[in-house]
Amino acid sequence: IEAGLEPLADLLWSDPSHTPEVAAAQYVDADKGVADTKAALDGARYILMERFAEDAALLAKVRDYLWKNAHLVSTVVSGKEEEGAKFRDYFDHHEPLSTVPSHRALAMFRGRNEGVLQLSLNADPQFDEPPKESYCEQIIMDHLGLRLNNAPADSWRKGVVSWTWRIKVLMHLETELMGTVRERAEDEAINVFARNLHDLLMAAPAGLRATMGLDPGLRTGVKVAVVDATGKLVATDTIYPHTGQAAKAAMTVAALCEKHNVELVAIGNGTASRETERFYLDVQKQFPKVTAQKVIVSEAGASVYSASELAAQEFPDLDVSLRGAVSIARRLQDPLAELVKIDPKSIGVGQYQHDVSQTQLARKLDAVVEDCVNAVGVDLNTASVPLLTRVAGLTRMMAQNIVAWRDENGQFKNRQQLLKVSRLGPKAFEQCAGFLRINHGDNPLDASTVHPEAYPVVERILAATQQALKDLMGNSSELRNLKASDFTDEKFGVPTVTDIIKELEKPGRDPRPEFKTAQFADGVETMNDLQPGMILEGAVTNVTNFGAFVDIGVHQDGLVHISSLSNKFVEDPHTVVKAGDIVKVKVLEVDLQRKRIALTMRLDEQPGETNARRGGGNERPQNNRPAAKPRGREAQPAGNSAMMDALAAAMGKKR
Repeated sequence: IEAGLEPLADLLWSDPSHTPEVAAAQYVDADKGVADTKAALDGARYILMERFAEDAALLAKVRDYLWKNAHLVSTVVSGKEEEGAKFRDYFDHHEPLSTVPSHRALAMFRGRNEGVLQLSLNADPQFDEPPKESYCEQIIMDHLGLRLNNAPADSWRKGVVSWTWRIKVLMHLETELMGTVRERAEDEAINVFARNLHDLLMAAPAGLRATMGLDPGLRTGVKVAVVDATGKLVATDTIYPHTGQAAKAAMTVAALCEKHNVELVAIGNGTASRETERFYLDVQKQFPKVTAQKVIVSEAGASVYSASELAAQEFPDLDVSLRGAVSIARRLQDPLAELVKIDPKSIGVGQYQHDVSQTQLARKLDAVVEDCVNAVGVDLNTASVPLLTRVAGLTRMMAQNIVAWRDENGQFKNRQQLLKVSRLGPKAFEQCAGFLRINHGDNPLDASTVHPEAYPVVERILAATQQALKDLMGNSSELRNLKASDFTDEKFGVPTVTDIIKELEKPGRDPRPEFKTAQFADGVETMNDLQPGMILEGAVTNVTNFGAFVDIGVHQDGLVHISSLSNKFVEDPHTVVKAGDIVKVKVLEVDLQRKRIALTMRLDEQPGETNARRGGGNERPQNNRPAAKPRGREAQPAGNSAMMDALAAAMGKKR
């Protein structure tokens, strides 16, 4: 424009009867940087390209077409085949842009960030070879009202459209649409993490039972910690059952179990887990009095907790390595109370958690933790500072002051005593009181979810039924005959009164499921022990958009692909299973080299059927969209942890 070429651009675009070279000759001016007619025509072309590329209506049309029809294309960077082997499913891969599942999108973006993959958009996937003219060029011409009739300037005008598409519009929209795909994938990955974290936090608690925690290790020994029914640490030790001292180790474990009346043994699921489990079974054979039930427990995040400032405050004189065993024992007793001490991002139940916005992830996970804590409620007389901090209305300072008041004055007898705690005023009390429970206190209602402000409603119910509170609580037949509308006032309506009556019927009910454990098969301890067709019991450790990972006791979680979760179509795996579920699975395929195990929960599914979907499987009629080129196997994600790296492929299944 500065070179005075805009009139030339407008002339040629609006009147193609002019010969471009002739028209451009009068605009040649070396002083303005226009050395010849070619430079003049190039300048005019760029002026029009800039103008068209800023046309919002045009961009909207092309954007809509690309979103509905374009494919995301992934190819390997030359020379990176060996270094980027974990991304090999994406070395020659493409699929419709708008339907790329989040795990595959994030895998491809990670491959690009690591310099292994190149990503691009194919605007014309219906052609095997790139066409000379993209359909998007036709969209641009239609929008601009361009009609070509072999006029002298038509070839030049056609070139303007082609350059506008390839240099301006495609590059701009490719960046924008890939950003949209990444944003959607990140949002979905964060939601997957949040759902899994919720399921893990809301897992069934073993309850008030003396528990031994075993943090397995080979050369470094097995760390032992015993906690009493309230979670208080009563004993620790380190044993070496895998380095020639099994007899001595067995005597130590037996003595601790007998001395502290241990009812449960929590064994971490990391390195040497199965060897330690086998050792404990030998202890039970040698010492019949040792009857504590063993449970394999996820030790994810235990090491993070061990080295944390919180653990140092809680156990200042305890070796860091032993703190993990304490955490393992306690998380069996009450997963929620123990896991709140660990940064949710360290618990490791996320899908590409390191590839997403850490700020958004932290905000979402913090909300999940708070929701879980408030749903379950907190025992005011036993809760730790981290647990109290997660209660609605309480700050960390208030939580510390509650514990300090408890240490100085003894147990809380009623909720009103909270108002004596420093910095905990009426507003905070109003928010938190309903979530804080006092068992065996002055008022049975303090052990329920009924808020102190609603106690007058209960008093009206007691007056109407002429019963004492202790007689009415849990009396279903009496409570179910009550009409909520009879006890409403200007502050509490029918929905609230209905909730109060339900709470009186089952006071202090825990929304978490009943405690169950998976029984791993004897003799199946490594991947080498697995055979296709085996039916095993396992625990779901992680749920993603493409299936569920299941711990079957071989140090490597197996994957139940979404198509093998049920005989019915499954839109979302989270509707079928959740982290912590105990499930029966059949082994379909074992890939020792890639450390991948394919499992199915469809026990009628046979090994070898993994590539052939049958009626009732995870299939739906396809819509009329451009088909992807055939591939040998569906590409699967490359993981962000050892588990994900090894198991993120769905073993060639087609969804």
